[in-house]
Amino acid sequence: MTIRRLSEGTVNRIAAGEVVERPASAVKELVENALDAGATRIDVATSNGGADLILVEDNGSGMEAADLALAVERHATSKLPEDDLSHIVTMGFRGEALPSIGAVARLAIASRTASGDAYEIRVEGGAASGPHPVGFRANGQHGTRVEVRELFFATPARLKFLKSARSEDLATLDVIKRLAMARPEVGFTLTMDGRRALDLPAEEATLGEDDAGRLRRLSRIMGRDFADNAAPVNVLREGVSITGFAGLPTYNRANAQMQFLFVNGRPVRDKLLIGAVRGAYADFLARDRHPALALFLECDPVFVDVNVHPAKTEVRFRDAGLVRGLIVSSLKRALADAGHRAATTVADAALAAFRPQTTAPFYQQSYASRPASANDPARSFYAPLLPAEAAPAAPMAEAPMAPPSDLPLGVARAQLHETYVVAQTADGIVIVDQHAAHERLVYERMKKALANGGIARQPLLIPEVVDLDPAEVTRLAGRAAELAELGLVLEAFGPDAVVVREMPAMLEKADIKGLVRDLADDIAETGNAHSLKERLEEVAGTLACHTSVRAGRRLNAEEMNALLREMEATPHSGQCNHGRPTYVELKLSDIERLFGRR
Repeated sequence: MTIRRLSEGTVNRIAAGEVVERPASAVKELVENALDAGATRIDVATSNGGADLILVEDNGSGMEAADLALAVERHATSKLPEDDLSHIVTMGFRGEALPSIGAVARLAIASRTASGDAYEIRVEGGAASGPHPVGFRANGQHGTRVEVRELFFATPARLKFLKSARSEDLATLDVIKRLAMARPEVGFTLTMDGRRALDLPAEEATLGEDDAGRLRRLSRIMGRDFADNAAPVNVLREGVSITGFAGLPTYNRANAQMQFLFVNGRPVRDKLLIGAVRGAYADFLARDRHPALALFLECDPVFVDVNVHPAKTEVRFRDAGLVRGLIVSSLKRALADAGHRAATTVADAALAAFRPQTTAPFYQQSYASRPASANDPARSFYAPLLPAEAAPAAPMAEAPMAPPSDLPLGVARAQLHETYVVAQTADGIVIVDQHAAHERLVYERMKKALANGGIARQPLLIPEVVDLDPAEVTRLAGRAAELAELGLVLEAFGPDAVVVREMPAMLEKADIKGLVRDLADDIAETGNAHSLKERLEEVAGTLACHTSVRAGRRLNAEEMNALLREMEATPHSGQCNHGRPTYVELKLSDIERLFGRR
């Protein structure tokens, strides 16, 4: 067959298939353009999931007539000075979005600069008309309005593959939320079919240790409880910084939809984040639970390649191992700094489970309302009708009347069912699951021993030979010293195998070949041997579970208070190794509300 050049319209429609996958893709490109133009207010409106109408209006710098004419041409952009693809500092840079949208829809762009007149250009199915003067913002305010009607009218096949209007609306809402999380200083509104779906006022920029403006924006999007149950993240290493907020382990979800990563202000979806978060929270959550978090990574643009896909939602790092290690260490540090905190939603769930008793017989209500007195004649009369008085299951030493405020978990008052320790705090009570709490304490001791090199080795009676490809052998041999510190002693055994001579004692029943192959994969992907560390910690968790104080064991007052004090001094003691809370704290004000006192 004879080779021929495709027509310009066909080329544009093919390019549009990559850039404008669905209405939400068009919204993303248009809002990113508004952000690059310096907008502090962006209003978005859609109709019928965006298939009928997408309207994006901003107060950015605007465009002159000549710029409008170029803006709808392919690969025309103001965002790549000197054509340097290694130093991208804007959201857009490819010069494809507007011509791609114009190739498949009816596009109208009106714009005004601060010192110029307003102009409009129209593009329908790739054919442009204008620009021509227009009565846009007669008050002289600068900015741009982009109107997209009948998306994909020029490519009916693509139109058939759109999902329901509800699905497209949800995708658009997700796009706006992610961009709004990255730019709290910008106000956003989103109106869908005439209904206001999102209204986010601009937050005052307060970047710093507390980062209050960003946290307010995150809470508006991720839920009001997030602010109360998140620990700040702030780490800088080798020119790469990670800031943001990480949810407490007890504030978890059934999926990973509440995990967000931003690279130099750009929302990205990266498998690196998922793996790093799983590694950081491995000590604290069951495998089917996921934390909520938002991390903002800032680095020199030359360290990251954003020119991976036309949608610009994927990135590649020059040193993926550094980034993964930084994410893991920053999250672990944030969780450690949170100390023994547990999610406030735990207490809310506990309070919701209570059902105040309001139907007690009259004689019980009357008796309960009388002042207690040993000589009260009613006591002997009503005694058979009243519940038996509860006695503490464990002998208690005389305790001070009010616990000091510097004891967050209070002073032990009783042990119930030989399982739960009840403590009185300065302004409420704490109920501790003794087994879950002690399991976490034992596990943290074991982790500390591992970190300090206290890993016992077990020589193998018959060394294990593991067949690998030569590249994997080279990687493992190069990390032999690091692996030996973790208790695994191996060496190259010819060009395509390694021999394992010693194993960590706690992994004596492990699948050696599987472990070595996992290590080779880890090193190839991230440059670090994470799987061995994670397996050691997993075994330590199992040992901690079996060696901790069991439910059903009676504790005396000294043992209970010692447990409370160690919990206060131990990071992560607010949850067990499986992500369940180790204690529930109820404020006195909450308890009073249960009884109608407030």
